Amino acid sequence: MEKGVEIFSLKGKTALVTGATGYLGTAMAFILAEAGATVLINSRSKERSDQLVARLQIAGHQAENAAFDITSQNEVDRFVASLSERCIHILINNAYAGGSGSIELNSTEAYSASYDVAMISAHRLLKALLPNLRNAVRQCGDASVINLASMYALVSPDQRIYDTKSGVNPPFYGAAKAALLHWTRYASCEFGSEGIRVNAISPGPFPSEAVQQANPAFISRLSQKVPMGRIGVADEIKGPTLFLASSGSSYVNGANLVVDGGWTCW
Repeated sequence: MEKGVEIFSLKGKTALVTGATGYLGTAMAFILAEAGATVLINSRSKERSDQLVARLQIAGHQAENAAFDITSQNEVDRFVASLSERCIHILINNAYAGGSGSIELNSTEAYSASYDVAMISAHRLLKALLPNLRNAVRQCGDASVINLASMYALVSPDQRIYDTKSGVNPPFYGAAKAALLHWTRYASCEFGSEGIRVNAISPGPFPSEAVQQANPAFISRLSQKVPMGRIGVADEIKGPTLFLASSGSSYVNGANLVVDGGWTCW
């Protein structure tokens, strides 16, 4: 039986992280690698994927390029075929792409595009990787799927803190992430009996370093919305990610772990 912090070890496991080269994706990739996993770095950009793989390898970790477009069924199928029967113990659906702006300023097409990358691609990947996840369960008794949702799947953005209507967090983002939360619950019920656990993390305000540097006044307003009085930093997503990825959460299924400094508690 594993003892102490060994319940969080990922040695011998393989993890696929989509959108891995982004602000939170990079932090999640590092904690999985630091815990012993081989991390498959997904991005639409092979160059960005290669750069993160190199960073991880220089730090002494195991990482591989997994550059493909998760919104393309053909590219997903080619990637899965390249895995053959390789175990995927951890799948993190983190990728997202979309613009900003209020309902009045957005088109219906923006909703479809957001839903495709946030929700449909999670379905696309889980379904395609089921044989690999099942192989992982046969190997070690457990597989973990983690979907990255958002505090805006739970509450609406406060448009008063944004400088312009065109800059507000968009309606399709929260709608797609809310759908992802329900799909997480559905998938947890469908696959939990097989040992494939499906959970979600809902990050709160984690603006990128570029946003922090470009708009300190916005960061100040954002921080005032948080009971802890500050924004989150990328490394603070590491602990929740490791918990849900590891056997430390072996009886956690269908949960949504909110990491928002208390934002949604007001």
